[in-house]
Amino acid sequence: METTLLQTWLAEETAIRAKVSPFGVSSREYLRSRNGKDFLNGVNTGETPPPPIAELMGFVLISAENGTVVFQGTPGPQHYNPSGMVHGGYAATLLDSAVGCAVHSTLPAGKGFTTLELKVNYIRGMSDKTGPVRAEGKVITAGGQVAVAEGRIIDSNGKIYAHATTTCLIFEI
Repeated sequence: METTLLQTWLAEETAIRAKVSPFGVSSREYLRSRNGKDFLNGVNTGETPPPPIAELMGFVLISAENGTVVFQGTPGPQHYNPSGMVHGGYAATLLDSAVGCAVHSTLPAGKGFTTLELKVNYIRGMSDKTGPVRAEGKVITAGGQVAVAEGRIIDSNGKIYAHATTTCLIFEI
């Protein structure tokens, strides 16, 4: 029997969630001592605590490579706005995490970043029927002080739900 992409996504999420440590915030010293890619990959090995926002929103880091990051979450009723659809803030938070962490994955030890600007284009609504979605972030360019990245939210059928671009400020930690 052939494994579907959805089954693969769910299996990856389950395997990662089994390894992560409790949610928390890393110290400045810890953050300063690791390059961005190693820091992010430490989340999936249990060395780095996943951030509290991931617990609140119910998403998980799937992968972090140099300049590319993927998060996965499943929108549900807890993310609804008053009109019974997933609030746009859910997509914005997933995308801000994906594009920001894509930038972070390119940084050497001792460097950090902050979002200067985030622009989100909503393409279609999400509900508790959508199933798992992935926010994929990719760096367009990263310099000494400024980085630009883009991201998108897709489902396992390839439907796109939102697209974003960001500009981040890079600085010494």
